[in-house]
Parts: sequence; C-alpha cells; structure tokens
Amino acid sequence: MARRSRDWNVGLRQDLEDPVFAREFLIAAFEEGLTLQDALATVIRAIGVTEFAARIGMASPNLLRAIHPRHNPTQETLSRMLAPFGLRLGLTPIRKKPRKRRAA
Repeated sequence: MARRSRDWNVGLRQDLEDPVFAREFLIAAFEEGLTLQDALATVIRAIGVTEFAARIGMASPNLLRAIHPRHNPTQETLSRMLAPFGLRLGLTPIRKKPRKRRAA
C-alpha cells in the first residue's frame, strides 16, 4: 500500500477548511461507504475540534465523544454537526428497478 506523504495530509487539511469542499467531501465519503461518524471526524479534526465545537455550541469533550467510533451520537447531535456544512439527515425512497418480463 502506498504511504501518504505529510504534504498530502496537509493539503487535504487545508482543503477541508473550505466549507464547500468539506460538504462535498462528506457527501462523497458517505456515498463511498465511509460511516458518517468517520467522515465527520475527519473534517472536524481538520477544522479543529475546539473551533468547531465553539461554532456549533457544544463542549469539546462532548464533540470528541460524538465522533468517537465507540459512541453512538443522537440524531440531534448529528444534525448539529452537519448544519455548518448545509447538510441534514433525511430518508430517501429507494427506486425500484422495473422487472424484466420473461418471454412466454
């Protein structure tokens, strides 16, 4: 496996400070199968836990607990963490593929 250079990580961190890029990163990471909690943890750590906690009005230890994989944040907490990126949780119906008919 290729090792990531320090410059690559620094570049990603700088990119994630842009709210538009961070939003697209969260959407893409979730669509690729990363858990929402892991994707949020990456972005929040890039921005800075203390700064992000102040932005959403949450204590830093509580924010760290919410993004830790062993904890299960509430829907309200996830909504608070997604709001600065212009995102919210929701449900979308699955589109059914039309069934192919067999030849008789």
